Amino acid sequence: MSILTFRGGIHPYEGKELSKDSPIKEYIPKGEVAISMSQHIGAPAKPVVKKGDSVLVGQLIGEAAGFISANVHSSVSGKVKAVEKRFIVNGGKAECVIIENDGNFEEVTYEQPTSCENLTREEIIGLVKAAGVVGMGGAGFPTNVKLSPKNVDDIDYIIVNGSECEPYLTSDYRRMIENPELLIGGLKIMLRLFDKAKGIIAVEDNKPDAIARLKECLAGEDNIEVKKLYTKYPQGAERMLIYAVTGRKINSSKLPADAGCIVDNVDTVFAIYHAVSYGKPLIKRVITVTGDAVANPQNFLVPVGTNHSELIEAAGGFVSEPSKIISGGPMMGMAISSLDVPVTKTSSSLLCYTRDPLVDISQTNCINCGRCVKVCPGRVLPSRLAKFSARGDMESFLKYDGLECCECGCCSYICPAKINLTQAIKTMRKKALAARKK
Repeated sequence: MSILTFRGGIHPYEGKELSKDSPIKEYIPKGEVAISMSQHIGAPAKPVVKKGDSVLVGQLIGEAAGFISANVHSSVSGKVKAVEKRFIVNGGKAECVIIENDGNFEEVTYEQPTSCENLTREEIIGLVKAAGVVGMGGAGFPTNVKLSPKNVDDIDYIIVNGSECEPYLTSDYRRMIENPELLIGGLKIMLRLFDKAKGIIAVEDNKPDAIARLKECLAGEDNIEVKKLYTKYPQGAERMLIYAVTGRKINSSKLPADAGCIVDNVDTVFAIYHAVSYGKPLIKRVITVTGDAVANPQNFLVPVGTNHSELIEAAGGFVSEPSKIISGGPMMGMAISSLDVPVTKTSSSLLCYTRDPLVDISQTNCINCGRCVKVCPGRVLPSRLAKFSARGDMESFLKYDGLECCECGCCSYICPAKINLTQAIKTMRKKALAARKK
């Protein structure tokens, strides 16, 4: 089996040994849950419950409010305390349905779909939409939309992104180790939507046991294969992943479907399986709670809306007060100032450092060494783009392909002058994209 990769990238400290051998444990929330109506790209869901209503596990509490939107369901049973704005991970506020958890976890009766083989394409996509499935690798794009490209016959590959290249994260790894048959089941459901497509499960070569487990489960299958990826960040970025496994290229103006590919991460494919096979909505996800400040790093299956502070307690608390807490991985995650925020469908990790690795770093002048150019997977000139951003020169920023940056952070990581290249480029990209919409 050849090892596949892309040009550029970096090799940061992995940190996966902290939690990779910890089996997934189901976490039961203790207190109230705050379920955000903004857990996806696009329009927030519209609440369909009010204060005083009783709700069950799996009950619809937020209805998709547009084409790019997603349904939201209750992850506990209990009574609605309020529908109000609450702080979320990004530091802003979002409308949330606050539910007092009664601890009974009484579920709705799910309408059992018929055998997948008897479902039409429209029925499968309808089940995925009803379940509120979104991309759980971070973007949160509604999955039913992704599974409905303009030209269905042009899709050649369904790629399951099992690379999990972000340091410290091990939730997808545990999924592949513990329940590979469910992952394969979800992929088979997706393949039923595209007659010409082949299935690919792409896994980095630092997970040899997961690769072996998947290959064992796929013995005799001729339409799905496991492809081994070279361990390198950001191997899991869509553009890099598509190029690594198919040799096809896309840029910022194109979608994976334009290259004949549909890409979903591991937990999303699990959610598709449960939605179509059992009619169950997306109300839980696996989260890695890790870092040297955490007493017992773990992988938890967590109901959406659970407060992050509960997860730290479940992982044995802190060995010492953390100096930095990140939601997500260290490369593309967000630093958070409070644990009093709810888990969402796109939450992947809670990373806690005893010491902020950036605290003693001071920025100096660019020495024009070119290291940022060498590692950039988007093949742009990060140092130059950052200068354009500092000057507010959008015209030059666009001329030098600033929109091709995927904001992976490789340039900031490798920069010997410790210049915040990614942050500067990200700021100008936001401005440029906003101007384009106008």
